[in-house]
Amino acid sequence: MIINSIYILIATLCFGIIGNVRGKNLIFSSLGGGMTWFLYLVSSHYIGFSSILCFFIASVFASTYSEIMARILKTPVTTFIIGAIIPLVPGGSMYNAMLQYVQGNINQSLSIAFKTLAIAGSIAVGIFFISSVFKASVLFNRKFFKHKQI
Repeated sequence: MIINSIYILIATLCFGIIGNVRGKNLIFSSLGGGMTWFLYLVSSHYIGFSSILCFFIASVFASTYSEIMARILKTPVTTFIIGAIIPLVPGGSMYNAMLQYVQGNINQSLSIAFKTLAIAGSIAVGIFFISSVFKASVLFNRKFFKHKQI
């Protein structure tokens, strides 16, 4: 499991290089991808959650990590969220759905496609949830401290 996470870290590092991420942002972006995949593996193998819930948990972690690192390094969140979410993208499942469709297995194709869409939706909801929480906390802090100074 750790070796698998290291491979994902290296793959995310290479993706960051292609995406023109530089310096320490590249290191922290790829580290986020490795930790996100490790959390997904732990939640799916040891805890035994459903795959959709595991993807949601991993995306919540990835989004939280990205928001924190963006504030620490004073960099846009997208620099880190893309690297942290890349390992979770269900591209292989969508490929399998299309393969089943081309081979004429419509029911199998639809089953895989709906599961893939549910996974993608859970990833999107996890990112949106954490992004909204951080945005709301920033707005609340600005408003609270603005009234406090008066």
